[in-house]
Amino acid sequence: MSAKIDETITFECETGNYHTFCPISCVSWLYQKIEDSFFLVVGTKTCGYFLQNALGVMIFAEPRYAMAELEEGDISAHLNDYEELKTLCIRIRKDRDPSVIIWIGTCTTEIIKMDLEGMAPKLEYEIGVPILVARANGLDYAFTQGEDTVLAVMAHRCPEQEFPIGESKETITKTNLFPFPLLKEKKLVEYANHPPLVIFGSLPSNLVSQLDTELRRQFIKVSGWLPAQRYADLPSLGDGVYVCGVNPFLGRTATTLIRRKKCELIVAPFPIGPDGTRAWIEKICPVFGIETQSLEEREERIWESLKDYLYLVRGKSVFFMGDNLLEISLARFLIRCGMIVYEIGIPYMDKRYQAAELALLQDTCIRMCIPIPRIVEKPDNSNQIRRMRELQPDLAITGMAHANPLGARGIGTKWSVEFTFAQIHGFANARDVLELVTRPLRRNENLDNLDRTTLVRKNNEFYTSTSTPR
Repeated sequence: MSAKIDETITFECETGNYHTFCPISCVSWLYQKIEDSFFLVVGTKTCGYFLQNALGVMIFAEPRYAMAELEEGDISAHLNDYEELKTLCIRIRKDRDPSVIIWIGTCTTEIIKMDLEGMAPKLEYEIGVPILVARANGLDYAFTQGEDTVLAVMAHRCPEQEFPIGESKETITKTNLFPFPLLKEKKLVEYANHPPLVIFGSLPSNLVSQLDTELRRQFIKVSGWLPAQRYADLPSLGDGVYVCGVNPFLGRTATTLIRRKKCELIVAPFPIGPDGTRAWIEKICPVFGIETQSLEEREERIWESLKDYLYLVRGKSVFFMGDNLLEISLARFLIRCGMIVYEIGIPYMDKRYQAAELALLQDTCIRMCIPIPRIVEKPDNSNQIRRMRELQPDLAITGMAHANPLGARGIGTKWSVEFTFAQIHGFANARDVLELVTRPLRRNENLDNLDRTTLVRKNNEFYTSTSTPR
């Protein structure tokens, strides 16, 4: 079945079998982002083995997450789940003293109908530590949606906006961090008088600072981030507060902020690549009646600094199999870099939340004078492999399950999960995206050169050491 938007972007849905990580893997980056949190994953030994391998952190390192392993007695309801979880949480409070404990429900808790939401408020009252319940399990479409579930739950705990909308202007002294050129002179910046703005999406602290700085250059003040580094610093939300996302897999969080917290959502492309970052800022500024300043020149300088990578990728072809919901944003950026995108596979497509990103993809294809690639939701990996056999792309961005088989067939591969953990947001990190993309291309080119050199050497040795060919 297929549907069309503006008679240009065509969506197809195959509802086939595809491979992706389990969403409980969101623990691997969220426990580092929320520094005073503790994650308790309620699941089976299989969940524990997955976390152990995916996170690469041994238990004796005492990370801020743990497994509450379900046994036969739990599944058959012979044990008291509440008392078992209470014992664990009391121990966590005593040993780690977290500001919040986040229970991650897995597939098994869904199947046996474990009432985590019913137990959490009572236990929270008894031990005096906030307990959140997030159902980040394998029933989701993609592993990145685990973060979406956690942030949607956390949004309910954000305080209500108390300050009047339209506060007085405020000035701060800051160091100018503009990297082209690098200046260290102090300037007095006056923020525009605008309603509160909250950005949602988990990013490392240095990326948060970079995006804050980009908006500060436009005289926009970010009131807070969801999630914050500390649970006590969650931003105030409510009627009159504007919110904007930085990742394309946060549709559930966006819906919660609109419907439950009555916030105003700014639908914008995502700040991935110079073009996406500029478009993200250009969508935010008009909402507050602010004209952007020097954004075009800023983007041009970034493109100029990427010339060595653009030479490598221009004219190369790429095929997205679909794994982490970053596919639309990455495809749009790579098309702008001069690559040919044969297909964009994506496990789930939230057309409302990604409307601005889809519009930018369309504009980018028109600008680069290429057809808009097909977008396949819930792709069938078997069909995709057959299509790749015909198209023979230079690069396939895929999950781990298909990387080695495709590589054996002469197609360069890149794990899509690497883009999830890499720093790819903002102007300054566009180079890191292209470094990931070009690594397999450069490796294949070096191997081809090596094979040609070896063949020439063998032929030279052969003819100089023998009088007649064998």
